[in-house]
Amino acid sequence: MINRYSRKELINIWSEENKYKIWLDIEIAAAQAMEKYKIIPKGVASTVRKKAKINVKRIHQIEKKVKHDVIAFLTSITERSGIKSRYLHQGMTSSDVIDTGFNIQLVQSGNIIVNDINKILSVLKRKAKKYKYTPCIGRSHGIHAEPTTFGLKLASFYEEFKRNKRRLLSAIYEVSTCGISGAVGTFANIDPKIEVYVAKKLKLRPEPISSQIIPRDRHAYYFSVLGIIAGSIERVATEIRHLQRSEVYEVQEFFSKDQKGSSAMPHKKNPILSENLTGLSRIVRSHVTPALENIALWHERDISHSSVERNIGPDANITLDFALNRLGNILDKLIVYPKAMLKNLNLTNGLIFSQEVMLELTKKGIKRENAYRLVQKIAKKSFHENKNLIDLLKIDKIIKNKINEKKLKSIFEYKKHLKNVNFIFKRVFK
Repeated sequence: MINRYSRKELINIWSEENKYKIWLDIEIAAAQAMEKYKIIPKGVASTVRKKAKINVKRIHQIEKKVKHDVIAFLTSITERSGIKSRYLHQGMTSSDVIDTGFNIQLVQSGNIIVNDINKILSVLKRKAKKYKYTPCIGRSHGIHAEPTTFGLKLASFYEEFKRNKRRLLSAIYEVSTCGISGAVGTFANIDPKIEVYVAKKLKLRPEPISSQIIPRDRHAYYFSVLGIIAGSIERVATEIRHLQRSEVYEVQEFFSKDQKGSSAMPHKKNPILSENLTGLSRIVRSHVTPALENIALWHERDISHSSVERNIGPDANITLDFALNRLGNILDKLIVYPKAMLKNLNLTNGLIFSQEVMLELTKKGIKRENAYRLVQKIAKKSFHENKNLIDLLKIDKIIKNKINEKKLKSIFEYKKHLKNVNFIFKRVFK
């Protein structure tokens, strides 16, 4: 990813330096295990740990000749560590190092993304409670439906990100496996106890059965969860974009003192950050399909997944981390206009209360179909003639006969639409 959409923490995780450091940790852990079980002489692990240095430039120089990154890495370590390092990688294969290392990078990234989600949950909870009873219009198909509250909108986002956190924790667990089983995964040249030792050392679990590689359904699940989280980011961003439209203007992204909205139009204040999140979400989701396609590899292994993961590993994680942090900042600084929300509530002259009028008529003995038809007819007149619905209802003979004026007036109140807000909040924020 480009630096514009990257944060240092994730960049460091996906750096070449960190990758090779993890590889070295795996090799040293394996050597420690082999020493413990008297497979190699004592002192190998400590010597390598003391003398080995990660030199990315040198690894790349060697790789240009040998055309194999793990061999290049091991050669560079041997150059620094001396003769004892010849015992490294005994009975292991490249995938043991690459796959276990890749999983560690995913776990490291996932843990940071969990923290990102925690920050969003904190902001959403605070804001939802602040606007718990702030009435606004609920829309279906983009059209005014019935009253809700801005707090309920935010509570809905909060509950979704709670689910995202659970999914991500599950996905992190899914990829927290270690495969040190050698060529084609049979442990023919390496004792299974080595894998158990390395897994424990690196805070992973032994892969129950690897076919030389760790099965890619694990990774497909992880990247699919990242895609779902990206979808949730876009959902929030899209809502902000809609609510900031000039004819709505119920919320606004924070606009700093010296910020400019347009090179041509000085009046402009655009929801550029939310628009940016929409684009970044598309990028993250685009990595889900290749992750799913990586599941089906030839026989015990091929490397068709390798080039994919070298791209989507850093890109998906770095992009999502950046997007979550940007979303958190947007929500934290979001400007809310309750007066505009109230103004928009009244925009349709009371049409938003049509359902309760219909329901009241059914209570008075009118068939639902007939009640619907009657209220719809009057509602259309209200809309086309820009007249208050309640005024037209008051003069309709059938309505007057069935619903007295006091009851009719009570129907056109917002308060009853808020009566179960606290009930919903208790379920969400229990």
